[in-house]
Amino acid sequence: MCSDKNDQNFDAIANKFEKNIYGTSKGRLRHELLLYHLNRNIDFSTLNSALDAGGGTGEMSLVLLDKGLDVTLSDISNETLEIARQKCQNSNTLTLVLSDILGLAHKQYDLVVCHAVLEWLHDPYTNIQKLIAMTKVGGYFSLTFFNKDAQLMGNLLYGNFDYVRQGMKVKNQVRLSPDKPLQPKVVLDFINQQNVTVISMAGIRCFHDYLKHPDMQQTHYEQLKEAEMTFGTKEPFMWLGKYFHILMRRVA
Repeated sequence: MCSDKNDQNFDAIANKFEKNIYGTSKGRLRHELLLYHLNRNIDFSTLNSALDAGGGTGEMSLVLLDKGLDVTLSDISNETLEIARQKCQNSNTLTLVLSDILGLAHKQYDLVVCHAVLEWLHDPYTNIQKLIAMTKVGGYFSLTFFNKDAQLMGNLLYGNFDYVRQGMKVKNQVRLSPDKPLQPKVVLDFINQQNVTVISMAGIRCFHDYLKHPDMQQTHYEQLKEAEMTFGTKEPFMWLGKYFHILMRRVA
């Protein structure tokens, strides 16, 4: 395995990661919104292979397997890969690879997925270039990352003024809190210089995290999800999503 020592590894807390992400409304909503945008823009019947880069416990891989794709799931955590193995145990078209993105053997896929990974990486832009190179010409690359602008907005709304003044840095970083968020427009400027065409953009959780009454995240989940689907691709709301999703196709 090749891994940048500055990239986040979830060994020892894999089960906590699984519970805190996919056992909450925020994780469920993020996952369902990503599926909504992928299904709107991709005819999966035309695809054969997929790479789930930094796919962790295999939540997205499981969906791709159910769509009939041969899936390669990579991660730098042994523990998360073991959870993915158990979750996808009924599939014989899943390949698990213990590696970071830059250490992956060069192979091209019809679909490359990299969701909520960039914000944990020391060098996100080199990783983007590698993933584009692993996408077949005409294939799809789905990228989602933690939105730095939304992080700033949220902390100001929560009244964390000292935290913002300190550059949103803390001495004791919480391991499940991304510490390298990115600005969507900066990422888009970089992507527009690559051999890809952006076909869809969306904010993910544009409203969920800002609700005045947090209990509505549960009690009004379906109404909230409908609002996210309706406005997540529209200005100005897309830029406020806690995560930002870009779907692109490789053109050369």
